[in-house]
Amino acid sequence: MPASSARIDFSDPYLPDGPRLRHVFSRPRQILAAHEAAQVRPVLDAVQAAAAQGFWCVGYLRYEAAPAFDAALAVHAAQGPLAWFAVYDEALPWPVDNNDTDSAQVQWQAACSRAVFDAALDSIHRAIVAGALYQVNFTAPLHGVLRGEPEGGAARALFAALQRAQPGGYAAFLDTGDEQLLSVSPELFFDWHDGCILTRPMKGTAPRGATPAEDAARALALRTSAKERAENVMIVDLLRNDLSRVAEPFSVQVPRLFHTEALPTVWQMTSDVVASTRAGCSLADVFAALFPCGSVTGAPKVSAMRMIQALEPEPRGVYCGAFGAVYPGENGMRATFNVPIRTVTLRGSTATCGIGSGITSGALAGAEWQEWRHKRAFVERASMPFELLETLALEDGLLRDTPAHLARMAAAAAHFAYPWSPQQAQQCLQQLVQTHAQGVWRVRLLLDARGQARAEAFVLPPSPQRVRLQLAGRALDDAHSEFVRFKTTRRAHYDAFMPAEEDIFDTLLWNAEGEITECTRGNIALLLDGRWLTPSLDCGLLGGIGRANALRAGRLSEGVVRLEDLPGVQAVAFVNSLRGWLDADLDPRRG
Repeated sequence: MPASSARIDFSDPYLPDGPRLRHVFSRPRQILAAHEAAQVRPVLDAVQAAAAQGFWCVGYLRYEAAPAFDAALAVHAAQGPLAWFAVYDEALPWPVDNNDTDSAQVQWQAACSRAVFDAALDSIHRAIVAGALYQVNFTAPLHGVLRGEPEGGAARALFAALQRAQPGGYAAFLDTGDEQLLSVSPELFFDWHDGCILTRPMKGTAPRGATPAEDAARALALRTSAKERAENVMIVDLLRNDLSRVAEPFSVQVPRLFHTEALPTVWQMTSDVVASTRAGCSLADVFAALFPCGSVTGAPKVSAMRMIQALEPEPRGVYCGAFGAVYPGENGMRATFNVPIRTVTLRGSTATCGIGSGITSGALAGAEWQEWRHKRAFVERASMPFELLETLALEDGLLRDTPAHLARMAAAAAHFAYPWSPQQAQQCLQQLVQTHAQGVWRVRLLLDARGQARAEAFVLPPSPQRVRLQLAGRALDDAHSEFVRFKTTRRAHYDAFMPAEEDIFDTLLWNAEGEITECTRGNIALLLDGRWLTPSLDCGLLGGIGRANALRAGRLSEGVVRLEDLPGVQAVAFVNSLRGWLDADLDPRRG
C-alpha cells in the first residue's frame, strides 16, 4: 500500500465564522481507487459504507470521471485514477504548532498565450450566437517547477504558503504517493448530511480595491453588474435542475443569491442552492446528479463540456473535479467536497495550477484576461517567499515617522495574513537604536511569514540637493498588484526599471492606462497648472509615508496625471520618508 497522508481545513458551510473542521490523517487502512469509468460508482459506494462504519475517507474525483455518470459528458483521457480515496481509522487534531512554514518556491509559466485566449473566446462567442450554449467555463494551466523535494516537506510548505495566501474556504492536502494535491479552494461543491444538501456555486469576480472606499465600490459593482448576475444565475439554474434529480419534490430552493465574498485578491459572488434528498439517495447518486459542478463547466453542461474538450488540449485532472472528505456525522455519514479551483497538483517537482473563468455573450477578452491575472495572484503570492518591509530614517538616535511605518506594516500583515506583534516590532527597533545612537542611518524593519520581526541598519549618505529622474520606457505590467500597494521584499517588478546610468536617481513609472504612478523607491510630486499633484492610489502605487505627510500638510493634492500631461509639468519632486522632498529634473529620454 502506498504511503498516504492528508489534511483538511474546512469552513463550516452554515457558520463561516464558526469552528473549522481541521484534521490530519496518516497510515490509511485502505485505498479505494477507480481507474475505469465502471469502477467509479463502486468506489463511491465503498466510501459511503466506510464512513457509515465510523471511518474517515479523504480523496477526489478527477474532472475526467464525468462519463462514469453520463456518457454524453465529453472529456480527455485521464492521467491518473478517476477516483481515489484513502480510508483512515481516525482523524487526528490539527497541530497546534504548525511548522510547515519553510520556504517553497515555484516559478510559473502560463500555457495559454493571449492570442490563443482571444481565439478561444471568439469560438465561444460564435457558439453562443449560434444558440449552442449560454456559457462556457474556459480554463488553462500554469506550469512550474517546485524547488525542493515534495516528500521532503516542500509540498507541505507550499500548502502552508497557499493557505496564508488564500485563507479560509475549503482547504485540503493529499499525498497519494504518486502525486500531492494542494487545494485552497474557496468554493463549496456540496455539503450533504441528514438528508439535506447545500451547494454554493461561485460565479462572478472583481478585483479588490486599493482603498476601503474603492474596495466597497468594487464589491457593490460586482453585486449589481448585469453581466455578472446573469453569469451567476445561469449556473444557479443549472444547479437547481441538477439537484432536482435527487431532491424531494418541491424542496429545491435558493435561500441566498448574489452574495459577495471577500478573498485576498478578488471579490467573488456566490449563491446557495439547497434541497432535501430523497430516501435511499446514495453518495454515488449525488455525484451522478451534480458532477462536475456547473460553475466549472457552463450551461448547458453537455454542450459546454463538449466545447471545453475542443478548446482545452489537456485533461483538467483534479482541478475542476471534486476534492473532500466523507466522514461520520452526528446522525450518520456526512460528505463535504470543494470544487478544486485554486488548486496545485505536484508530480515530483512538476507543478500544475489551473486558472479559468465563465465566458458569456457579454464577456470581453481584455476584461477576462485581467480576471485571470487577478485569480492567479494567490498562487504567485504563495510561490515566492517574501518579507514585509518598512524603511525608516534614524538620525542621532531618533527614528522618523515610526507610528506611521508600524501602522502601514500592520495593514500589510493583515492583508497577507502574517502574524503581527507591534510590541515585538517596537522592541526590534529600540534594540537597533541603542547600537546606532549616532549618525544617520537607513533602517529596514522586516517581518516574515512566521510573524518574526528583525531590523537592520545601513549608513545613509547625504541626500543630494537635486536629482535626475528618467521616464520608464514601458508601462509597469501590473501597477495594481498587491506587491505594488504593499511594501515587501518582492521587488522584481521595480528592479526591472532601475536606472543603468549613475547620474539617474530613479525611474518614473506609469500604468497600462498611461497614468503616472510613482518611482521605484518613492512617490512623485508634479507641479501642474499651479498645483502640486501626486498620483491617486487608484492609479496603482504604494502610499508612501512622506507622501502622506505632504498631503496632510496641504503641500500636495491627489490627482491623475497622464503621459500626455508631462510637457505641461512646471516642476517635479521625488518624495519619500527616508529622503524627504527632493527637487528633481525629469529626463525627457525614456529608460
